[in-house]
Amino acid sequence: MNSNDKIFALPALEQQLNVWRGQGCKIVFTNGCFDILHLGHVDYLEKARQLGDKLILGLNTDASISRIKGPSRPLQDEMSRARVMASLLFVDAIVLFNEDTPLELIKAVQPDILVKGDDYSVENIVGQDIVTAKGGEVKTVPLVKGYSTTNIVKKIENNIKLT
Repeated sequence: MNSNDKIFALPALEQQLNVWRGQGCKIVFTNGCFDILHLGHVDYLEKARQLGDKLILGLNTDASISRIKGPSRPLQDEMSRARVMASLLFVDAIVLFNEDTPLELIKAVQPDILVKGDDYSVENIVGQDIVTAKGGEVKTVPLVKGYSTTNIVKKIENNIKLT
């Protein structure tokens, strides 16, 4: 299997989800931009995957990242980010979404477990009402302190200014 095989359009992902559910798999969902892969991302996704059998990653498109984080972002295009994230052994599927939040994607995926970092409170996680209404769980996992794409970008910018 290569990393491209883990990148799905939503209709194909829905078919794959039916297969996994038929096998009794517990589906975990999380989402994010993942603009520069770093230790914080790896640790977070590894912990999320340990909560179930299959980890689905909703990945913001370039357009949605620009709306959320400003015109200088993303640093990497969506297909580059998708391939990098799909190369992680604990990520089972990637699906891009263009909205500012993953609400519609969560409605379509109907995960058993919805996961975000512990910088969120459960009641403020987008889609928590959808997941809990069908008997699923919403969980937060601890984040590795000091790791963020924003911090990495600032460090690079500061180093450029010093030279």
